[in-house]
Amino acid sequence: MLKGDGIINEERRNGVEKEEEKKKNGLGIVVVAVVVALVATGIVFDFSVFFKDPKSCHCSQDPQKYTGIVEDCCCDYETVDSINEEVLHPLLQQLVTTPFFRYFKVKLWCDCPFWPDDGMCRLRDCSVCECPENEFPEPFRKPLNRGLPSDNLVCQEGKPQSTVDRTIDSRAFRGWIETDNPWTNDDETDNGEMTYVNLQLNPERYTGYAGPSARRIWDAVYSENCPKYPSGEICQEKKVLYKLISGLHSSISIHIASDYLLDESTNLWGQNLELLYDRVLKYPDRVQNLYFTFLFVLRAVTKATDYLEQAEYDTGDNAEDLKTQSLMRQLLYNPKLQAACPLPFDEAKLWQGQSGPQLKQQIQRQFRNISALMDCVGCEKCRLWGKLQVLGLGTALKILFSVDGQNHPGQPVQLQRNEVIALLNLLNRLSESIKLVRERGPSIEKKLEGQIVEPATQEINTWLRRWKSLIGPRLGKHF
Repeated sequence: MLKGDGIINEERRNGVEKEEEKKKNGLGIVVVAVVVALVATGIVFDFSVFFKDPKSCHCSQDPQKYTGIVEDCCCDYETVDSINEEVLHPLLQQLVTTPFFRYFKVKLWCDCPFWPDDGMCRLRDCSVCECPENEFPEPFRKPLNRGLPSDNLVCQEGKPQSTVDRTIDSRAFRGWIETDNPWTNDDETDNGEMTYVNLQLNPERYTGYAGPSARRIWDAVYSENCPKYPSGEICQEKKVLYKLISGLHSSISIHIASDYLLDESTNLWGQNLELLYDRVLKYPDRVQNLYFTFLFVLRAVTKATDYLEQAEYDTGDNAEDLKTQSLMRQLLYNPKLQAACPLPFDEAKLWQGQSGPQLKQQIQRQFRNISALMDCVGCEKCRLWGKLQVLGLGTALKILFSVDGQNHPGQPVQLQRNEVIALLNLLNRLSESIKLVRERGPSIEKKLEGQIVEPATQEINTWLRRWKSLIGPRLGKHF
């Protein structure tokens, strides 16, 4: 290459670089001018949409949101979902429709022990259809045997037998008896004010019961009995009580949202996805507590295997009674369940140390208060399902934390027929909630969380269109 050519080429390169620098400076001036123009014309844009912390995004990054071991339990989320789908949900759905588990004995009208009952329910679906006396099974009308008195925890203080035994006496069932549950408030032996209700005719669903009266029930449950605990500042036993109530609350909310009156004028019922998301799905701890409560109640059922297998499911209909007994055995001895999750919850870890008995009494009193609060529910159908599920949870507590087992054959667990009915219906309710969360949860979250991000995206697109209309001609057609 000739020397003169090199000089010419160098000058050309310098000229090109200077021209590019002019364009950059010009673009910078245009950008500043456009921003000034936008501000001057009243167009306000939040530039923070470009710089938000990606962790603050509500989008679900992983479709399998809940993985690993359920906190404080002995089973993981994937196994729970699989076992519930394949085994528990199909069996429980059949079991609760049998005559034995269909009828629940309840006191529908009791005075609220804490405040005047001022609840209002505006829908006819709030009322309960009681059974005529000739509908419910004949054996249910027969008087039951009186049971042994409840365990006296004061006398057990400091004694080795106050620790939890994981087993239940194999000579479990001794006939249906009348005995009080130390964990619940209702006197189930007082038949004078009890009535039988067909649960299949009174499903748990939206009733229109809302407002201050409904909120006050849950506020009282949480604030007076199991206040929300700061992390690391509560003993394990009180944490268990809180998680049980939270999980039950989540399940009830799921059932209300999944069977909701969408249009009162046309009596259109369906799923209220926004309500389901707002009350449960957008709070991971509420879903986690739902799984915890499910495994806790499942553990109570499996622990009482001997008792529940031997129990008499007598309704006077031999075919139905044999079906009930068969379904119960399939549930209790299912090989998939036993292999996948043999110990859903380990109750033996609780009530350790010298303060164990006193702590048990304290939490027992708290749960009795929660049980008593069900009489303050101003909606008849809500009160029915509240009483049933709290009794079911109280029955699970009674099974897991009663002094019983091989070391103390004189104090076997004793269950009322109504307690068994409540326990299995509660497990079915929790099973339905788990199934709905697994099947619909990810799609609902994706849909509704997307709506949260969408306004920012629309704002960006609008701003870019305005930007392009102002500076596009200056930058060329490729902008």
